[in-house]
This record gives sequence, C-alpha cells and structure tokens, in this order.
Amino acid sequence: MAALPVTAQVLPGASVPTYQKAGLAPDARARDLVARMTLEEKASQLVNDAPAIPRLGIREYNWWNEGLHGVAAAGFATVFPQAIGMAATFDEAHIGDVADLISREFRAKHLAEQHRFGGSDWFGGLTIWSPNINIFRDPRWGRGQETYGEDPYLTSRLGVAFVKGLQGDDETYLRTVATPKHYAVHSGPEPSRHRDDIHPSARDLADTYLPAFRATVMEGEAVSIMCAYNAVDGKPACASEELLTGYLRDAWKFDGFVVSDCEAVADIYLDDHHDYADTPEQGVAAAFEAGMDLICGGPVEIEHVVSAVRTGVLDEAVIDRSLVRLFTARMQLGQFDDPADVFPGITPRDNDTEANRALAQQTAEKALVLLKNEGKLLPLARAPQRIAVVGPNADTLESLVGNYNGEPSHPVTVLEGIRRRYPQAEVTYVQGSGLIEPGLAPVPASALCLDARCARPGVRLGEFSDRSFAGQPDDSEVRTEAHHAWEGERRNGAVRWSGFLRAPESGTYTFRYEANGGYRIRVGDNTIVDAWDVDWRPSIATGTVTLEAGRTYPITVEAFQREDKGDERLLWALPSDEGARAAVAAADAAELVVFVGGLTSQVEGEEMKVVVDGFAGGDRTSLDLPAPQQKVLEQVVATGTPTVLVLVNGSALSVNWADENVPAIIEAWYPGGQGGDAVARAIAGDFSPAGRLPVTFYRSADDLPPFGDYAMANRTYRYFAGEVLYPFGYGLSYTTFDYARPRVSGRRIRAGQPATVSVQVTNSGAMDGEEVVQVYVSRPGMDGAPIRSLAAFERITLAKGESRTVCLTLDPRALSTVDAAGERRVDAGKVDLWIGGGQPGMRAGLPAAAGVAASFTITGSQALPR
Repeated sequence: MAALPVTAQVLPGASVPTYQKAGLAPDARARDLVARMTLEEKASQLVNDAPAIPRLGIREYNWWNEGLHGVAAAGFATVFPQAIGMAATFDEAHIGDVADLISREFRAKHLAEQHRFGGSDWFGGLTIWSPNINIFRDPRWGRGQETYGEDPYLTSRLGVAFVKGLQGDDETYLRTVATPKHYAVHSGPEPSRHRDDIHPSARDLADTYLPAFRATVMEGEAVSIMCAYNAVDGKPACASEELLTGYLRDAWKFDGFVVSDCEAVADIYLDDHHDYADTPEQGVAAAFEAGMDLICGGPVEIEHVVSAVRTGVLDEAVIDRSLVRLFTARMQLGQFDDPADVFPGITPRDNDTEANRALAQQTAEKALVLLKNEGKLLPLARAPQRIAVVGPNADTLESLVGNYNGEPSHPVTVLEGIRRRYPQAEVTYVQGSGLIEPGLAPVPASALCLDARCARPGVRLGEFSDRSFAGQPDDSEVRTEAHHAWEGERRNGAVRWSGFLRAPESGTYTFRYEANGGYRIRVGDNTIVDAWDVDWRPSIATGTVTLEAGRTYPITVEAFQREDKGDERLLWALPSDEGARAAVAAADAAELVVFVGGLTSQVEGEEMKVVVDGFAGGDRTSLDLPAPQQKVLEQVVATGTPTVLVLVNGSALSVNWADENVPAIIEAWYPGGQGGDAVARAIAGDFSPAGRLPVTFYRSADDLPPFGDYAMANRTYRYFAGEVLYPFGYGLSYTTFDYARPRVSGRRIRAGQPATVSVQVTNSGAMDGEEVVQVYVSRPGMDGAPIRSLAAFERITLAKGESRTVCLTLDPRALSTVDAAGERRVDAGKVDLWIGGGQPGMRAGLPAAAGVAASFTITGSQALPR
C-alpha cells in the first residue's frame, strides 16, 4: 500500500490549516478539521473502521484494538496473566507497571508498520478497548475472567492503575487511549446480552456497578469509555442519557469519547434485540443524542447516519460534537504530527523482549494463590526423582493465555516449567482426560474403512467451496485417517468425511472433531454432535454413542473452516478410558503428581457455543470441576502418591472434594506466556505465594440467586451470608505474618474527613515473603450496608524476622454507605475495622487469617457526590 501524506498538501503562499499546527490545543485542531468535512466524510469517521480522507490528510484508522493483558490479536507479544489473575496480585503499583509496558508494546507494534503511521488496520491502532471493569457479580459468567473480580474497590484501584499505565504520563501525547468497558451493569448471561434489560436497585447501581467507572474517569482520566450491549432501566446502555450524560459527563466531568460495543447500536433498533427504536435512523440518532460518539459496526451504519441527518432525525451538530471528541483523541495520540516527535524513544525492538517476558513471569508468580497446603507438602522438601504431570491443562497454549490475548513467542506450559525446574527428574506426562470429556485420541486407521464389510481401509474426504455442500465436492480423495491440515485456503471452505467405523470394544464412545469452526458428527442413524452454529469461535462439543465390538457403523463428519490455515482431526475415547488408566499408572510410579486441571477459554468466554453439561453460551451452569477431570483426579489421588492440584481457569471452581482430599492446591488462573515457570518455581519454593482471591469460591452454584438476577443480595463476600469454600481475599503463604499495634488517626472522626490506619506487620516465619495487608470496614446497624467492604490494601515484602508499620488511608468514600435511594453518605456511628491478611471469621477447616481489629466513631453526616 502506498503511504498517504501525514498532512494534506498546502499550496504555496497559503496559510497552514489550524488542524495541521502541532503546537495548538488538540480540541481546537479537531474542531478546525471537522469543519472542513462533508456530511458523507463525517459519517465515514463515525464507525470503528474509518476510511482515509486523502484531501485532508486523514489516514484510514481502525479504532478497534484490544489490550486486556497484553497486545492482543497482532502476532507475538508479551502475554501477561489474564485480568482475573492480575487482580489476584492485589498490587496496584505492579499492575500500573504492567499496563505501562503493554502500552509501549502497542507503540512498538504500531511503529513496525511505519508506512501506515497515523493509521491502522484491524488490531493495529492505539485506541485500546481495555480494561474490562465490570463487576464479576456471579461466577457463572464466562467473561468474568476479563475483570478484576467481584469487589468495586479492588476493581477501581486496579482499573485506575491500568488506565494510567496505558495512557502514559507524557505532557504532550497519549501513549495509547484506554477504554474501560462495558458501561454499565453488564456481567452476563452471554446468550441473552443483546436483549437483556437490567433494572438494578438505586443502591446496587451506586454501590456496586458504577464506582469503578467513576474512578477510572475521575482519577484515571480515561479518554474513552465503551457502552454495553444490555439495556438499563428500559434504555439500551448505548442510548441512555442517564448513563452517558447524567453520570458520565455531568457528574463525572468526562470529556472523552464513548464507543459502542460491537453491533450494540444495531441492538437498539433490531426487533429481535432491544427493539427500542422503530428504524435504524432513529436508533443511531438515539445513541448519538444520548452521548455515544463512535459505532463499532459495519459500513451500513454510515448510511444510516447520513440518512438520519438528511431526513432531520439527527442534527448534524450532534455528530460534529462526536467527531471533535474523536479527532481530539487522534491529535492527542500524535497521528497528525511528525512521527519523529512522537515517543522517539520507543522502537519496534521494544516488543516482546526478554525483560518484558520476565515481568510477565513475575506477574504470574504474584498472581498465584495457595489455597491449601496440608502437612506443608509445599514447598517440596527435596527434589523428586519421578514426577507425573497429569491433566488437560498441563501442556496446552490455551491454558496459558485466556481470551483477548496475544501470542507468546516463548510459551512455557506447566509441564515445560516442571521439566525446566527439575531437569534431573524423570517427568512423565499423561493427559488423563480432556477438559470436558474423557481423554481423547485420534481415531486410528484400523477403525476406519470405506465399506460396511471393511474390505477397503480408509475414509473419504470431500472438499467444498462453502458450507452449503451444494453439488459435487471440488476435490475428493481417500485418506487413511480423518486428519486434514491446510494453509492458504478460503475461510468459507468446508469438508465432509464419509465412511464406516468398526468398533474395537463394546460400550459408550465419546467423539469430537478438533476444528476451528462448526462441525457435526453422525454415527449410525444418529447425529451425536451438532456444533454447526458457530459464527466466530470454535466449539469443543462432544457426543456419545453406544457401539458393539466388531460391528461397523456408517460415519459422516462435516465441518467448515474459519481461518486461512488449520489442523483438523476426528477424535474419540474408548469405553475402557485408556487415558484414565494411563494417568493412574503414571501416578502410581511417581513420587509426586502435579495434576493441572480446570477450564480454558474454549469453554468459558464470550457468546460461544459449548455443547456439554455444565456450560451454556460461554457461561457455566455448574461451578464443579468438569466430571471427566474429577474422575481422573480421584483415581490419581487414590494411588496414595502426594498430589498438587494446579487449577488453571478464569473463574471460581467448587473443588469441594479436592479441598477435603488433595493435600496442596494452587490457583494459577490463566497465567500468561511464562506461567509454567511461575507454577514450577512456586512448587519448588523459590518464592512464597502471596496472591489473594479476587472472587469468592462458593461451594455450589445452588447457593446463589438466579444468574440473571442482578440484585446484589446474597452475592459476593459483601452480601453473601452462607458458608463458602474459599473467601474473597484469601490466600496462604509458606511463611507466617503477625499483626499488632493497630492505630487509627482518631477515636472520633468528622464525616467527610479521611481516617488513617496503621498496623505493625511482622514476618514471623522462616522464609522471606510478601503479604497483602487488607483493611475491611463494617458499619454495624447501618441499613443496607454490606457485611464488610474492602477499604484499603497494600502488598508488602518482608524478610524473615522483619517488621514494618504499614499506614493506609481510608477516604470518605471508603467510609460511606449508599441508601435505598442511591445516595452515598458518610453517616454518624461506629466503624469497625479489620486489618489483616484476609477477611476475619474464616470457615471451619481453613487457616484463620492473621489480623487485628480496631474501631472508631464518625460524628456528623455528609452526602457525597454521585
């Protein structure tokens, strides 16, 4: 592609247009530029894939980019732990450093395509649609892994740190634009998100769902916000004047731009979604008038904007307002200035360096949460000579990266990490089971034939130009196995396998087609898997069928392709479950078992199809470890070999059996590209784990209200009254910490004034370590107040035997409560504090969190701004 000029041509003797003058205020330059555009040009700039306007020197620019835990969807980049793992660090400063590095990698990536400086293709720009600061109110939500957990305060602090890190502190230019999302009251269910209308109470809205957005706008100074799919109180979030103007601009003084979630504007007018507007023109008008500025959607929306203005449905001045906001951001990014003047210290070589990967490993180590350590199995007293590594997440890239991820150039799985940490040991790896099915293996050539008598071996492959399978195949051949690898083919291609299957044993078989698109499997007279309706991400649906040894059955597999290359194959598990047997044998011969189980973004995530019990549309219906994994775990533990369970997942798991029967459990989340080294080093005791749970681990989904109910009653640690498996803020250590000498800045503090809390923390154990000092506030007798709320935290490092006085400030909002009308107030009365390494009052069977109590009294009362 030929490069466009950075600025439009200026005729000799003509004055330089205001928008080309680098020294002027960005908003003044933006206003001048917008005033020079035609209506059609204006409309073209109001969608995420904005085309070039060469006569004005405007380069094409795609606003869509993702940076949830590293540069996403743009090839090799440093991949940090998924957001839920970063939340488990409880380390505000560290997350700021992570975001700072991510923003530098975005700039480095952007510079790698200098011929397009000031513009970008998909996932090449500098407007980053992160962080996700929705509250993880229910562990069944598949996208909760993208958030900082269930607590508004923790989410606020990490969200502010991430926004500041992404945007940088340069006095002239933004390094990137951060976009907190999805505004607001958004956290599943995924299948119904385009039509859900949420009616939160005034208290829940102000107390739970809005604080993190307020903080990232008012403290983090986020330049962008993304509005959500769902409606709030009868109005689509992207057409809500109350949210986009009343709160965002009037109360919080936001002066940036609002981008819609993708196709959320179409949701406003589509009759099978919100059906809020009668026509597309009325729909786009409702969004822009409410305060939205940029449509993530297709070019058809450009036509709707033009039509809305020409027919008088939408005032052109309204879109001018949005365009000024958008081009102000592009000016702040330096897209209309000399590239040599914009972050000259960053080069393409700054992406994915060894030092960057070291920070990713450090973050993974900080994120690990030690859930159980019976008999001090960990750290290992000596290096084992024979280690069995078992489980579906032990050696896969998916188990490291979560979703909205980049591609790690040097990924280290847990299996590889164990081998690197214990190079002298005999390390045996057996998968044991799949994520949601027994251990699968490719269907062998010996089981496939072309006729019912199995006189001719093989299976027929037919390749079609599209998924309709119309007419004869474009190509047909006989293969020995149902395995198809390709590269450079059309994305809309499809294949059909046909032949016969001879069963080697009697019983129930499990089948899956490993593909990157939709597929269906028919055995005999039954379609046992139908995962055809997959538009944008692959499914790992499985199906079962009972077969009789020695009999042959017709089999047909159809699949369509979604990528330019791939590697597909037909998989099965025999009734005898060879994977489980191999796992037990490996465990029986080992000195130590490391079982790596849990979930991946193949089964929990955004609006996806998973055809198996316990999952629905990317969400979950059960919090249990999937049954095939649970079965193998129990069999492995039954061998008597000491076992460490490593959970790799993005949300809470009800591992009740493991809590009672497995001696050591580590929660690793999706630990990022270097996660395997972090896990292995923790097992070896190279550091003491200090991560804390940013979500509650419940005993069962049955303990929770219905998933679609957004009321906070009996949800999260702040309001849940039952017994949990592991509480929010919980995490063990290899050392011990003592708390003493709590002090509050006054016994009586006037409403509206901050309180300072200090405490002495001592590392009383035998190992250097980190501790997360947490302050919880309770307001006894205050109507509607949470049981307790996290009000401050700090992660500190103490050498063994070292003591330190930690001082934390509780600002008025940390001491406030929200009444039934949604008004936040600091009211007179007693304040009870708990300062410790976790919440007070752990359940029976859990080690009690070290800590001390304190209290003071608030005098007077004061209303706080919303």
